[in-house]
Amino acid sequence: EPAVLETENLDRRGLFMGLEGDTISLASVTAVTTNVSNKSKPDIKMEPSSGRPVDYQVSVTVIEARQLVGLNMDPMVCVEIGEDKKYTSMKESTNCPYYNEYFVFDFHVPPDVMFDKILKLSVVHSKNLLRSGTVVGTFKLDVGTIYSQPHQFYHKWALLSDPDDISAGCKGYVKCDIAVVAKGDTIKTPHKANETDDDIENLLLPDGVPAERQWARYYLKIYRAEGLPRMNTSIMANVKKAFIGENKDLVDPYVQVQFAGQKGKTSVQKSCYEPIWNEQIIFTEMFPPLCKRMKIQIRDSDKVNDVALGTHFLDLRKISNDEDKFLPTLGPAWVNLYGSTRTYTLMDEYPELNEGLGEGVSFRARLLISLGVEILDPSSPDISSSTEVQVEGVPNISETATGKIEEFFLFGSFLEATMIDRKIGDKPINFEVTIYYGNEVDGLATGKMRGKKGGGDNDEEETELIQNSSEEEMDDDGDLTSVATTPPMKPVITDNYYHLPYFERKPCIYIKSRWQDQRRRLYNANIIDNIAHKLEDGLNDVQEIIKTEKAHPERRLRGVLEELSQGCQFLTLANMDQNQSGRTKLDNERLKLCLSEVETIGQQAKSMRLQVKKSSVRDKIKIAQNFLTKLRFLADEPQHSVPDVFLWMISNGKRIAYARVPSKDILYSAIEEEKGKDCGKVKTIFLRIPGKKGFGPAGWTVQAKTEIYLWLGLNRQRKDYLRGLPNGFGENKLSKGPGLPFSPPISLTYMKQIFQLRVHMYQARSLFAADSTGLSDPFARVFFSTQSQATEVLAETLCPTWDQLLVFENVELFGEASELRHDPPIIVIEIYDQDTGKADFMGRTFAKPVVKMANEHYGPPRFPPQLEYYQIYRGNGCAGEMLAAFELLQIGPNGKADLPPIDGPTEMDGGPILPVPLGIRPALSKYRIEVLFWGLRDLKRVNLAQVDRPRVDIECAGKGVQSALIPNYKKNPNFSTLVKWFEVDLPENELLHPPLNVRVVDCRAFGRYTLVGSHAVTSLRKFIYRANDNQANNWSTEIIVVNMETEPNFKKVDTVVKLDAGSDAVVKVEDDNKDGKGKKRKRKKGDDSEEEELDESMLDWWSKYFASIETLTEVYSKELENEFDNFEDWLYSFNLFRGKGGDDDDQNVTDEDRIVGKFKGSLCMYKVSDDMPRDMNLDSNMGMFQNIPHNDPINVLVRIYVIRATELHPADINGKADPYIAIKLGKTEIRDKENYISKQLNPLFGRSFDIEATFPMDSTLTVSIYDWDLVGTDDLIGETRLDLENRFYSKHRATCGVTSNYAHGYNVWRDPMKPTQILAKLCKDGKLDGPHYGPGGRVKVENRVFMAPTEIEDENLKKQTDEHLALTVLKHWEEIPRVGCKLVPEHVETRPLLHPDKPGIEQGRIEMWVDMFPKDMTAPGPALDISPRKAKRFELRVIIWNTDEVVLEDDDIFTGEKSSDIFVRWLKGQQEDGQDTDVHYHSITGEGNFNWRFIYPFDYLMAEEKIVISKKESMFAWDETEYKIPARLNLQVWDADHFSADDFLAIELDLNRFPRGAKTSKQCTIEMVTNEVEMPMVSIFKQKRIKGWWPFVARNEEDEFELTGKVEAELHLLTGEEAERNPAGEGRNEPEPLEKP
Repeated sequence: EPAVLETENLDRRGLFMGLEGDTISLASVTAVTTNVSNKSKPDIKMEPSSGRPVDYQVSVTVIEARQLVGLNMDPMVCVEIGEDKKYTSMKESTNCPYYNEYFVFDFHVPPDVMFDKILKLSVVHSKNLLRSGTVVGTFKLDVGTIYSQPHQFYHKWALLSDPDDISAGCKGYVKCDIAVVAKGDTIKTPHKANETDDDIENLLLPDGVPAERQWARYYLKIYRAEGLPRMNTSIMANVKKAFIGENKDLVDPYVQVQFAGQKGKTSVQKSCYEPIWNEQIIFTEMFPPLCKRMKIQIRDSDKVNDVALGTHFLDLRKISNDEDKFLPTLGPAWVNLYGSTRTYTLMDEYPELNEGLGEGVSFRARLLISLGVEILDPSSPDISSSTEVQVEGVPNISETATGKIEEFFLFGSFLEATMIDRKIGDKPINFEVTIYYGNEVDGLATGKMRGKKGGGDNDEEETELIQNSSEEEMDDDGDLTSVATTPPMKPVITDNYYHLPYFERKPCIYIKSRWQDQRRRLYNANIIDNIAHKLEDGLNDVQEIIKTEKAHPERRLRGVLEELSQGCQFLTLANMDQNQSGRTKLDNERLKLCLSEVETIGQQAKSMRLQVKKSSVRDKIKIAQNFLTKLRFLADEPQHSVPDVFLWMISNGKRIAYARVPSKDILYSAIEEEKGKDCGKVKTIFLRIPGKKGFGPAGWTVQAKTEIYLWLGLNRQRKDYLRGLPNGFGENKLSKGPGLPFSPPISLTYMKQIFQLRVHMYQARSLFAADSTGLSDPFARVFFSTQSQATEVLAETLCPTWDQLLVFENVELFGEASELRHDPPIIVIEIYDQDTGKADFMGRTFAKPVVKMANEHYGPPRFPPQLEYYQIYRGNGCAGEMLAAFELLQIGPNGKADLPPIDGPTEMDGGPILPVPLGIRPALSKYRIEVLFWGLRDLKRVNLAQVDRPRVDIECAGKGVQSALIPNYKKNPNFSTLVKWFEVDLPENELLHPPLNVRVVDCRAFGRYTLVGSHAVTSLRKFIYRANDNQANNWSTEIIVVNMETEPNFKKVDTVVKLDAGSDAVVKVEDDNKDGKGKKRKRKKGDDSEEEELDESMLDWWSKYFASIETLTEVYSKELENEFDNFEDWLYSFNLFRGKGGDDDDQNVTDEDRIVGKFKGSLCMYKVSDDMPRDMNLDSNMGMFQNIPHNDPINVLVRIYVIRATELHPADINGKADPYIAIKLGKTEIRDKENYISKQLNPLFGRSFDIEATFPMDSTLTVSIYDWDLVGTDDLIGETRLDLENRFYSKHRATCGVTSNYAHGYNVWRDPMKPTQILAKLCKDGKLDGPHYGPGGRVKVENRVFMAPTEIEDENLKKQTDEHLALTVLKHWEEIPRVGCKLVPEHVETRPLLHPDKPGIEQGRIEMWVDMFPKDMTAPGPALDISPRKAKRFELRVIIWNTDEVVLEDDDIFTGEKSSDIFVRWLKGQQEDGQDTDVHYHSITGEGNFNWRFIYPFDYLMAEEKIVISKKESMFAWDETEYKIPARLNLQVWDADHFSADDFLAIELDLNRFPRGAKTSKQCTIEMVTNEVEMPMVSIFKQKRIKGWWPFVARNEEDEFELTGKVEAELHLLTGEEAERNPAGEGRNEPEPLEKP
């Protein structure tokens, strides 16, 4: 019964929680701590999820690099992931290259492999004839780190370090975007305009990693290994002997470690099964590392190829703690390696398992290791500065270092083995349980690890072993060492599977083995697991309550949190052991960590419990899920002790299927909390196929289902090992030997308990489509114990209602009575599709019955059981739900007389089918379902013939209705009769409503019908009509004044027009503030008092677009329909499916491929009662669908604006694409080929297209981006589809977005209807009272009054208009009672581009919007001009007057004085066009006089602050490619040295924002560059002319800036026209010559 806290102790609790007594109401603290919903849904995953390959796409944009260390560099960036390398282009002589290049890598690998790949960015000093490329610096992280950020790093700076010299410090920064997506992931792209990330503080590091990372040494000590699999089977030994003439042990092991992209190996120990290395491998890597896993492999060295024997991953997150609690540390401790089976054949069956992919199916070896980390001080001299991996010896480790060796005892008893796959055949089957090596094939393990395991691996020896058990040895205490296999038995058939006829006699196994006693590690894991398990159980219960809509989920959640905080507060971890040996630093640290973390969780849970309200349940569940993840993480123990137990099913000597049981789950402890959750309990275990073979359909069949009892503990605790077994058994021991009292039994004989199982199969929905029609003929088969039964087959449906009771008589169960009631055996239900001759598997689900023992009363609250939905799985994918109930009734001494009666015959001699009995089947009432038939869209061909005369059939619970026939689908695909209805009996509980089936058939000649496609509406909830109870208060007579001040009213607020992403110049525009003065406000910037006048001519649609984040237009980061529920406010689209469903394997048959069209319409259902209110003024033909527009064809002008595309998938070999737009609507197709944009992955299109269309024929608009190719066909990059019809008819008014203000110019009102007209129409359609315009800017609609300033519309007439008032109402339409909803604002939508061949992975995005204007209304104005801005021509003249204090390099050969030959070079982003001054020879003081003029004409985009350069990429390029580069002036001082490459010093000025030059050489200091914040900044575009001294800086060895010279220069900027009017010569030439110095 739900345990509810009583009221009395509330006061005490109130004080206890520090709350005032009166704030607590009973409801707000009621906590329920027992499960409310029936715990009947075991969560069992059949198919292994790890190890199966997935599609991944990694995209990297390299934007720019800064502060690269080095002289005269020609840098390029190399991006490598695993083996793949891609390079950017090379930029000449610059330390801050700008690239903006985009790379995409595609992978199809398992997640583990993907996330361990290392992504490495390196800057390479590029190659030329004389020198090969040298690496400047690198940065690396693993892909998993990126994926666990939410999939991406955006505009972050990666800090480069030198892999060969760790004392060198930072080598520069690379700014990049990195994203990793798997199929189906979505990434939020930040809107491009908030680029405040130019500061290099924004480092590319995951959250919580400090910006200053130090170098560290990682010391991994590898001592020895044990238990390597024997490789010398007789065949192999003979082969090898024949070839090489030697017959030694055939394994030469060494250990290989991979970490952060580096590999280290130990030495090879020749021919050795218990190798001892005593070596340490040292990695040097930054700390904290961005690579999370260390991969440790034991490999067998071989002349031909080395193979892995086993792999272990060391996750650094589990052995360290970031919050400076402790550095990674581990051991010395043993780690267990698992992998393929231990049988050695010439070809290993499952090699991928030894590489660590997928779940290991057998123990391979164990390895003694320890790990330590020390942070380096790079300045100390004794540290070698390279990061090469080093290997060196370490001293041996003592025997006891890893703990005292104890003898462990494992006992198991098989109570039942059923559901054995028929394919295995009926050869004898036995089970083997192993916990260690040392079996016959391996030979006896010698020394302390003795302890052998029966059951060999190859046939002869195994069968012999079973026949004459001669080899069993006696132990010291007289009992057998082990019996590891059950006797073979021939299987018996049940229906579809076999089972083993154990009957009363249950075989047992037991094994003794010796391990270091590290149980406390497992105990601690169990304690935390236990808390986590309770929490998970509780959370599932809360979810179930929400799903089935029971009352008060919040109370149950409070109970869950209550239990959690109780559990966490009284946490005691197994700390002290009798023997302290084997304690490691990690044990101590983890103990502290777990205690503190769990305590924190407890506190948080406690405080959270008080905040749980009905409204916040879902958010709080999310937080609780985080607690769960944290607890599971803490419970995972990185230092292993006893290896896991493996269960193998062997048929005729061949290993078929396995199960792996973690040893901690069955470990015994006298303390309940520490005990493993399955220790001493009967558990259901499903066996599965090992390795890759288990993927896909092969792995869906159950291989075998066993009920098994397991117990693992110290040998000396053995007295308890049978305690958990069900009562009433006798032990059978082996006859031979003295038969000491405590030798374990080899089998048990049972008294059985008899039960009757009743299965109430009501219905299923959303099943898998198994036939080509897109439907199935489903039946269900129920397996329980050794019996099975099937329901009847229902033809052609995905939503069968079986309504059938299956009774299983005489079910024999073995189990302890209370345990059985608490945790009954699992029922397996499989759903099949009946085809001629055979049945195809469609899915499976598991359930547990509600149990009634003989002495219990059959009645509430547990009986009769309720129908519940069970999720059906097919592989790892969901394949529908099943509605059923299960009860298990014990048959007591009086036989069946005590059971509740069953109506109808019970003998199963093919009698009539029993329906689900009354108390369980749902109560029905009469409903009326009205169907709105609108039309059919996009129907594909059926069997090559086009659909011509379609009709829609609607069916629900056996009743239905047909639409009118569409006489000619091509001509008009809409229905002539809009509304029809039918009545049907449905359950009162809405959750149990059966699905409604929509089927489209085509009427062919001679009265034949062909199924076109079908759709099942699984939930009718959203179509249930509920009479508005809330109308009463909406119609209140009081007037509500909607105060507009809260909303930024466009008159009051300064409209901020931020002219672009990169700029920092923010211009504010202020409209005349009602006083009509119209003055522009000045804005101070820095200490700069220049006035920034806003140039009106600069404002265009793009300014609005770039400022859009400041409220001018909405930029949606996804499709518009996502913001407005797909515009299905009254017209819904139902996708029609046909064809077989796809599975995870053949990912190509996705649901998208099965769509054969859409049915547009709607449904409305309501209970039928006599007092149905019928409004007289309603049109009775239309039923509930009033005020719906007619569906006659309508002509519409569609205007499509395409702004730009971003992050397109490269289509050409050069990693770029030449994109252009293609648009298709109905029969109209536009290919905008002439306007392709050369070599751009982020093209700005700025195009608009007008198309005339007729709904309903042309209702789907496809916008695609193609890649232009000179030869061959153009490739599709990606496309997006819009349903225009739903937009057009939506009440959100998506035809033309409502602009934020009513104006002219670039911000013109685009809609042919003015705001007042729109408002009037909306009021008329909604039967609203209004609009009434009042004086003083007020307007009243219904009972809402809106206020807004009125405005003058037309300057000449000076006439007042109400347009702004009307617009205010439109912008707040959602506040209008009854009919209000948000109207679509002026917007830009971002739509993902998809490619049919790569479903689910975005190929880029497109920003666009669509306006639609009906042809029967006034024609709209001309389209907005959104063509991209043209660059403006400027000319920059730079006069270099003098240089001073230039650092001198050369020694003069004759006089020995320092001197330099100086000249100044200037660069403008592109290397080809440098200009040099003449040379000032032999400057001794570093002073040079030049009087030299540079001239640089360039094209500049004011709004984006970028210089535009068009040039051919190579001699062979077909066309020019446009680049945009930041406006930066780069001056360099060179030493004209005839021998070496010229050395240079440089300064770079950003023309938009650079320090004002100093008046004299003296005042010119290094501060001007290093301390930019305080310096007055100027922009040459505002200032036009400026003269002064600027410093040159370079980095010295210590990586600090130092002053290396000064230059006096004059900058003069002219527009193109001005430059033509007053020309000037380059150098000192005419016109306007400069005199020679």
